Amino acid sequence: MLEKISIVIVDDHTLFRSGVANLLSEFEEIEVLFQASSGKDLQQKLSPDKLPDIILMDITMPYMDGYEATKWVTTLYPQISVLALSMFDDEKSIINMLKAGACGYLLKESNASDLLEAIKVTKEKGLFINENVSGRMLMSLRNDSKGSSTDVKLSDREMEFLQYCSTELTYKEIAERMNVSPRTVDNYRESLFSKLNIKTRTGLVVFGIRTSLIRI
Repeated sequence: MLEKISIVIVDDHTLFRSGVANLLSEFEEIEVLFQASSGKDLQQKLSPDKLPDIILMDITMPYMDGYEATKWVTTLYPQISVLALSMFDDEKSIINMLKAGACGYLLKESNASDLLEAIKVTKEKGLFINENVSGRMLMSLRNDSKGSSTDVKLSDREMEFLQYCSTELTYKEIAERMNVSPRTVDNYRESLFSKLNIKTRTGLVVFGIRTSLIRI
């Protein structure tokens, strides 16, 4: 008998939530336990006697948003994997959901096959890595304790650049704040990428959060 993956969908948009539920119900390997319209609604409906394998979590919701709901779920029920399903593709949203305990991040514009694959990978591996989330970024947040240290030595200017990376400033604006040329900022970025084996600005910010070098 096929072992089903149990799913809960948390989203405040009824049509989208129902649409995803109907879509997933067409796959024989998926069982949708219930739907919730917010984190508060999830708290009321989630039963310790029948926990889902995965919760598909929206971010912007009334009463309790996706960040707070994810923290609640992963604290009380660490055996549940939370997969963020959001319309936002900005770095801050991704980082904050991962920091809250989400094991992956998928955009709502993804097609059905992508969603099914994300669910299967999350069930199998406990995390989902795609173009939004690098493996190093995710493992840094999930496997290391808060405030952990690093043996990598950063210069004062690299530290300053790293702090600016957590803001919404462009690289050009960062260069202006640091009173250096854009090329020098590029050098800081490439130096950090090399030292930390990180490939994206988001990854740099996550490293800073993990090591308590920066806060957002």
